[in-house]
Amino acid sequence: MNRAARIGIIAISIVIFCYAGLGHVLGQSHDEKAYKSLTVYSEVLQKIQNDYVDDPNIPLVTAGSLHGLLESLDPQSSYLTPREYAEYKQKLAANAAGETGLTMSKRSGYIIAVSVVPESPAEKAGIHSGDFLESVAGFTTREMSVGQALNLLRGLPGTSVKVGVIRSGKPEPEEVDIVREKVAPPKMQLTKVDSDVFAVRLQSLDAGRAEELRARIGDAEKQGAHKIILDLRNCGRGPASEGIAAARLFLTSGTIATLRGQTVSVQVFSAEPNKVAWKGPVSILMDGTTSGAAEILASALEMNHRGDLVGERTFGLASEQKLITLDDGSALILTVANYFNGSGKSILDEGVVPTEVVRPTVADNSDGGDDEGSAANANAGAPQTPPSIKPLSPEDPILKKALELFKTPAKKAA
Repeated sequence: MNRAARIGIIAISIVIFCYAGLGHVLGQSHDEKAYKSLTVYSEVLQKIQNDYVDDPNIPLVTAGSLHGLLESLDPQSSYLTPREYAEYKQKLAANAAGETGLTMSKRSGYIIAVSVVPESPAEKAGIHSGDFLESVAGFTTREMSVGQALNLLRGLPGTSVKVGVIRSGKPEPEEVDIVREKVAPPKMQLTKVDSDVFAVRLQSLDAGRAEELRARIGDAEKQGAHKIILDLRNCGRGPASEGIAAARLFLTSGTIATLRGQTVSVQVFSAEPNKVAWKGPVSILMDGTTSGAAEILASALEMNHRGDLVGERTFGLASEQKLITLDDGSALILTVANYFNGSGKSILDEGVVPTEVVRPTVADNSDGGDDEGSAANANAGAPQTPPSIKPLSPEDPILKKALELFKTPAKKAA
């Protein structure tokens, strides 16, 4: 770095430091810890410039620190550099609607596939929920946010992107090509699984799914259904509003969820009796591939004692993000609010815990977890093929348990 550039960076650091100091003196800083952190950052930056073994690339150092700052908050918050945000805007302007069908988060430092849309480009490329993405488009995901990964995976339909996949039991990543496509919502399936029990499989909660679910419930009732099973395994897409709308089909009273954040007005979502479509017994099948809007639906039914939740703990992704642009052309994808269940627990932090824990056997190639039923916390036990992609089987242990619970006494409707 030349002397002029070094002087410029030091000057900028001094300006930031002075601004923070002035705000502190004038009482404009509401957090003493934040002020102290700025002074520490300024000191660390100066030490790097003066004492590091080589002449440091300060813009790269700064970008790295911002990536780390956002990732330390939660897996879904991201920092986009000016170049990355410009690319993001270009793709929007070009209507580059091609995607892969992956719902992603971070675990063990890498991007992980939480769920995969059936018949999507990712599934066609052989990617399963629980697989770790070691690289995307030639860049390691070790230092990549979810927002950056999504940006790299989007593009024009028909174009491809290379992804390095780490599978359970295999030490080396396998490189696969994913050909981007416009991903259609998977079909909602209605299946008779017992004499008076029908299962509805929802593998997404895209806009309009709640009304489609209402229609499927009506179809099941006409065919003699007295009990309903909602299969939410591999359901990781869709806005939170759709999960709330789906919950209202089953609840005559009670709180569905509460949304709150530091700068977001508290919103309490409640049942609406005039929207109820089903008052009979209901159970939910779920596992580590269940996330987002589906978690809100599952949590609402459990907290209002509406039915059993059978399977494993959900992943924990029910939150709201906001895109915030910065003066230098960069941007933040910042989590600004979390959804909380009826007892005040954050779904993002804790997921949704089943009332009846059922862990599929290894032979089922279904979602594994740790001793607490958590989603994916390492490669060991990661799912190979979620049961929700296969046809429902009488031997499915989670389905079998739900059917058993229906036969126990005192299953009350809402």
